[in-house]
Amino acid sequence: MSRVDIVEVISGYIPLKRAGRNFKANCPFHHEKTPSFMVSPDRQIYHCFGCGESGNAFKFLMRHERLEFPESVELLARKTGVILPEVHDSSNTGVSISSQLYKINELAALFYENNLYTPAASAARKYLIGRGIKEETAKLFRLGLSLDKWDGLINYLRAKNSALSLMEKAGLVLAKEGGGYYDRFRNRIIFPIFDIKAKVAGFGARVLDNSLPKYVNSPETPVYTKGKCLFGLNFAKDAIRQEDFAVVVEGYLDFIIPYQEGLCNIVASSGTALTEEQIRLLKRYTHNIVMVYDGDSAGQMATLRALDMLIEEGFSVRVAPLPEGFDPDSFVRKHGIVVFKDKVKNAENLFDYKLKVLKSQYNAKEIEGKAKISSEMLPTISKFSHAVLKSEYLKKLADELSINEDALLQEIGKLKDTKPAFPVQGHYAQTKKPINVSPTEKLLIKLMLEEVELIKHVRQHLEPQDFQDKLTAKIVSTMYELSGQGKDINKGVLINHFGDDDILQVVCESVFMPEITEEQREKVVGDCIQRLKSERIKSKKQHLHDQIRDAQRSGDDARLDMLMQEFHLLIKKG
Repeated sequence: MSRVDIVEVISGYIPLKRAGRNFKANCPFHHEKTPSFMVSPDRQIYHCFGCGESGNAFKFLMRHERLEFPESVELLARKTGVILPEVHDSSNTGVSISSQLYKINELAALFYENNLYTPAASAARKYLIGRGIKEETAKLFRLGLSLDKWDGLINYLRAKNSALSLMEKAGLVLAKEGGGYYDRFRNRIIFPIFDIKAKVAGFGARVLDNSLPKYVNSPETPVYTKGKCLFGLNFAKDAIRQEDFAVVVEGYLDFIIPYQEGLCNIVASSGTALTEEQIRLLKRYTHNIVMVYDGDSAGQMATLRALDMLIEEGFSVRVAPLPEGFDPDSFVRKHGIVVFKDKVKNAENLFDYKLKVLKSQYNAKEIEGKAKISSEMLPTISKFSHAVLKSEYLKKLADELSINEDALLQEIGKLKDTKPAFPVQGHYAQTKKPINVSPTEKLLIKLMLEEVELIKHVRQHLEPQDFQDKLTAKIVSTMYELSGQGKDINKGVLINHFGDDDILQVVCESVFMPEITEEQREKVVGDCIQRLKSERIKSKKQHLHDQIRDAQRSGDDARLDMLMQEFHLLIKKG
């Protein structure tokens, strides 16, 4: 995407200061006082000499915004005005299925939203007021009303030239047994469900009384999967990143009421325990979670089921249990947001919470109860990656149950180790292990990147294997290959070519090597080539010396004679 300028992209997030041909700043991926984060407008890359983070504009957005690669491409496309091609449906050439579904969902959301402010919707508005929802909140979340009709939405969408087959694919209508269709949602409060990009992906619908089912949700569609969405994340993501923790609740109103009252780093799991996909979304913004579920037994068990998965994926988890009979919605309306925030602030660590729940279910004074409690607690303890945490929690469990710690060690040893289902990325990048590459090799790579003709010159004197480091050898080999194909590698092509972070780091470190003047360039290149040749010969000599010694020890005269001839040839070259 040639319109992308990395300086423009990064300066939209952090202040950059000119430093010669480059720009510098305090690194956004780790805490530092002295700027070590460099941005090269010539090479269109960045590199931090403090933590080792490197990349181009796409990787910066992926790291900073917690995006997957396709999402970073889409975001940069919007910033630069580039129209990306879409996957098209064979029956609707020119418009993708996803685009059609998002469009019809938006039309449906507008229909429901408008219904809520008509004279016929007085009962619905009264219901929302009774639930503590202010008018500005209803408008912010685009709450709506489905009419008490079988074909209200169908007629509206038909008037907008929407096909019934598309309405069905979006989950907005249902097919009748005898033919025809009817509205899925009727006489219900509508909660639009937005994806992370604030597009309407689906709907939740609640009755106005106590009839059952209380909630009806959109079915799974190409743009909506319940277990992959977190209700309210599009509204809360910035606050979650800023506060560096997320409050997780269960239902729509459990999210809306606290958010309305000022707790903005909150999301709802939409009536289910957290799934892996939902955890993946949260990991873009924080590794710290406070779970606030209903105070009943069902809520407790939902919390317990989610805890182990969160620990396994590297989250710091606390739990704020509510009194029995309360959910976050009713608790905030009765006790106020200040008391609710205090509950969140003083949330229990997961060990204490889980142990308390299990003690309420089993008798911790009886042998059988101790066995059941320990069998539930040990899988949780085993999922902590830190050995100190495991050790301390085992001691604490032994004390709480008045049992021998050795017995717990034996039992936990029987559990199979499990690995995270997907990689863990911290809120800030961890400092990478330094990569010790010869400055000579990095300087030569820098010079070749700056002058394409120099690649051909270096290739006449050096093979990739003349570079002692495997990473630089791979970089040079790729440069030779791309140059031989007539490809321009001066403007980020090499950066885009590699997916290996270590190689990317070496390329970026090479780019930021000290500047060489035109007058110095020829001599520096010659010196680099000569030094690498000398180091290559020296390395070969050492390798042959070791082989000669082995041949002497084994008495292999034929091999010894061959190695000695090769060694003498190298001496003549050196």
